[in-house]
Amino acid sequence: MIIGIHHATFLTADLDKARAFYEGVLGLVPNSARPAMSFDGIWYDAGVGQQIHLMLLPDVERGLQRPAHGGRDRHVALKVSDMRRLVTRLDEAGIPYSLSQSGRGALFCRDPDQNALEFVAD
Repeated sequence: MIIGIHHATFLTADLDKARAFYEGVLGLVPNSARPAMSFDGIWYDAGVGQQIHLMLLPDVERGLQRPAHGGRDRHVALKVSDMRRLVTRLDEAGIPYSLSQSGRGALFCRDPDQNALEFVAD
């Protein structure tokens, strides 16, 4: 019955900082189809028919202690076509990451709001 993931949504307390990460570091381009809503946000295409949504809303879990390794936290896994390029961009931006503990070609990092992201080599 389930045929794929339509979108993953993350809360952000600072949309400008989040955009700098998702656009500047990850290279995503905003999707202009986002309708007017009662809160600010942005949508990004992340593959055919898949999106990442950012919502500028208070984080109800602010101050919650997150696991050091993103693989032990809620996360979304995104396929990447060039893992070396992603690593370079994360290093240049000073964003810490950890490699998958399973030995797979994958790494984990956190966005500016501490949302965990996994990137898997395609």
